[in-house]
Amino acid sequence: MTIKSTDICAAAEQLKGLVGFNRKTHQYIVRFSEDSFGMDVDEASIMPASEFVWRATEGEVMALKRERLQILLNQHVDDRLQISQPLRLYMQRHDLPEILAQRSRQ
Repeated sequence: MTIKSTDICAAAEQLKGLVGFNRKTHQYIVRFSEDSFGMDVDEASIMPASEFVWRATEGEVMALKRERLQILLNQHVDDRLQISQPLRLYMQRHDLPEILAQRSRQ
């Protein structure tokens, strides 16, 4: 089965869960509802996982960041986050550059 960059981008858009930055521990944490973060996470830092993995480069071009995907993979709840095969392949292929895509934030 051939996986194209469009498949990887589509898989990234399907990611579930919310990511917030805990200022006390200086770590990103993943939860599945905004209510479960508590007082340690600034509400402005909470974003959908599908937005968390993308970083702006120039204009509307964004990069699909492997280190951000790794944070999600480290949670070991792949099914709940909906981390699919195209994203796993992307993480394994370090010989390929990060995917750049024209995209606007949701």
